[in-house]
Amino acid sequence: MRKNNLISVVVIIGLVFAASIWYARNNGLLPVAAGDEAVLYDGLFNTILAIAFGFFLIVEGVLIYSIVKFRRRQGDDTDGPAIHENLSLEIVWTAIPTVIVMWVAIYSFDVYTAMQGSQNLDAMAHGGMHQTVAKHERGGMPASKATLASSNSDGTLMAGTMPAGGDDVVAIDVSAMQFAWIFNYPNEIATAELHVPVGKKVRLNMTAVDVLHAFWVPQLRIKQDVIPGRETFLEFTPRVVGEYPVVCAELCGSYHGGMRTTMVIDTPEDYQAWLKEQQEVASNDPEAIVASSPTSHMSDREYLAGKVMHLGMEMASKK
Repeated sequence: MRKNNLISVVVIIGLVFAASIWYARNNGLLPVAAGDEAVLYDGLFNTILAIAFGFFLIVEGVLIYSIVKFRRRQGDDTDGPAIHENLSLEIVWTAIPTVIVMWVAIYSFDVYTAMQGSQNLDAMAHGGMHQTVAKHERGGMPASKATLASSNSDGTLMAGTMPAGGDDVVAIDVSAMQFAWIFNYPNEIATAELHVPVGKKVRLNMTAVDVLHAFWVPQLRIKQDVIPGRETFLEFTPRVVGEYPVVCAELCGSYHGGMRTTMVIDTPEDYQAWLKEQQEVASNDPEAIVASSPTSHMSDREYLAGKVMHLGMEMASKK
């Protein structure tokens, strides 16, 4: 009898384990993983989800079994047995969660540091790179070309230079302002749409002009505060060619919901062609910001009217 019970327990645990692994691999809760960092994050997320789902099945299974097995029978008005403690059981249900939590904490920290979570903000803020951004108008877009400029030790302005990077790193200056993103590349290229080459490490050096913003690309699983007066950075390696949304994830004003743009992951050939095209545009019109936000010179009434019209069209299409 005890042997049969042991076999049943082993079979149930095996089924719970298989169901947890299957659900973790097929949950469909996250968008496409478009970068190396997303793969790290998804591994952690799916591991925690598998553990949580396994415990859910065990707890709910024991609960349902107990409700059925130990329900009060008709005509039975006696008291249940008086059980005061079970030291072995208490040790087990304390030790197992403790070990799991400690393991998850170590795993999480490894992923955090691998995704540049331990960056030294003070060193970046005072590391000798001083940035300025052209004055901007109420609508969030600059009156003239919004170019981040860094100064070297002798005070010579060097547009597009970074405090770290090299031939293997694509370094891009990012400026956040109400309510737009400006991306500055070498050779005086400034755009409101982020382009990066697939398979190459990208470094974004970011600063805010006015208030606190947050750079977020869900498909890369990365998010970083962009702070006025302080430079923060993100490093990632894109892997899947496509177009992905860039979202401001920090409430930054009345039109916060409209502070969105697009990140395009190009093939190396397409990226070089795009850079060449933007360089030609910049040389012909030094004040141009390619793919700039259309809200730069809108009044509040004009901006909100466009939003209402767009919402009305979406509601009509759903009907």
